[in-house]
Formats: sequence, C-alpha cells, structure tokens
Amino acid sequence: MKKLILASASPRRQELLRQIGLCFEVTVKPVDETLPKGLSYDEAVCRLAYRKAREVALEEKEGIIIGADTVVVYRDKVLGKPAGFSDAVNTLRNLSGDNHLVITGFCVIDAATGKVVTASETTRVFFRRLTDAEIEAYVSSGEPMDKAGSYGIQGLGAVLVDKIEGCYFNVVGLPLAKLASVLKEFGVDVLE
Repeated sequence: MKKLILASASPRRQELLRQIGLCFEVTVKPVDETLPKGLSYDEAVCRLAYRKAREVALEEKEGIIIGADTVVVYRDKVLGKPAGFSDAVNTLRNLSGDNHLVITGFCVIDAATGKVVTASETTRVFFRRLTDAEIEAYVSSGEPMDKAGSYGIQGLGAVLVDKIEGCYFNVVGLPLAKLASVLKEFGVDVLE
C-alpha cells in the first residue's frame, strides 16, 4: 500500500483512520487556519484542508497526504473551541433543543504526481432539551474544552444528541465513506 500521511494532529482523526485499518504517519505543518472570507462554509473548510495537505506535500517526494478541517455552524455562526467553562456552558445552552451543522472538508494530495481532490460532508446534529444541571455536569467533565461546538459526540457528549441527519463519522472529524471513495482514486482501497 502507498505511504499515507495525515496532515492533522487530531487524535480523533487518527483514531478514525486506525478504525478502518489504515497505516499512516502524522506530519503537521503550521498554516493559517482563519476561515477564508467570501466562501461558503464547505468551500472554506476545503480550502483550509488543502492548505494543510499542501504544506506537507511540498516537503514529500511521495505519499498520499490527507488534510482536513471541521467547523460547527449554529444559526450561521461558526462555533469554535470554548474559551473557558462559562463559554462552553453558554454554547451548550444555545444548542439545547435545537440543531446545528457540522461541516468537514478534506483534501487528498499525491505528493509524487501533484493530483489533488477535495470534498466536503455536512451533517445536521439535533440536541435534546438539556437542563442547566446536565450542561454544567457535562462541562465539568472537561470533555468539551478542546472541541468545536463544546461537545464530543464520540464520548460523553453522545447523551446530548437526540439524532443526526448524515454521517456520524463526519461529526467525529472525518467522513469515512466519502474519504474511502476518494482514496480509491489514489490507488488506496480500504477494503482490499
């Protein structure tokens, strides 16, 4: 199998790639992660994913590089990682009983040929109505503090979610079915 390089330090993305049996290296280069203005959210995350993958591809002679970026969007506002306890509580109060979008863009680059494919996935997440006590208990667990939108669906945050429309793995950090389809275009077949 071709050498795979994940251009992301995200432990969740790394775990997702391991889950589907991929062996890969992790190489992260600093890039400006400011969302580009004037683009739709899906275009913007694809642009950031491309930047991340390109910076790594520029230093590699061969290998398939995967870059990714995810945003959480609530009422047309991007929700980043919480600044602190009260910020996480306020975010979760807003999301309670409502829905939001999780949009992930990813980019795959073949360092040897320069071939580039970008794609994105959008999942709508519905939160159940949460009590203040539930929100404060969840934030006190510490889990939401390093996560956009102040929750992690793959952990304790699963109990906040009523349902989703779309790809679950996208909410965790990578839309695995779509990524596997794109990797096949690069000669990497996850099922072989």
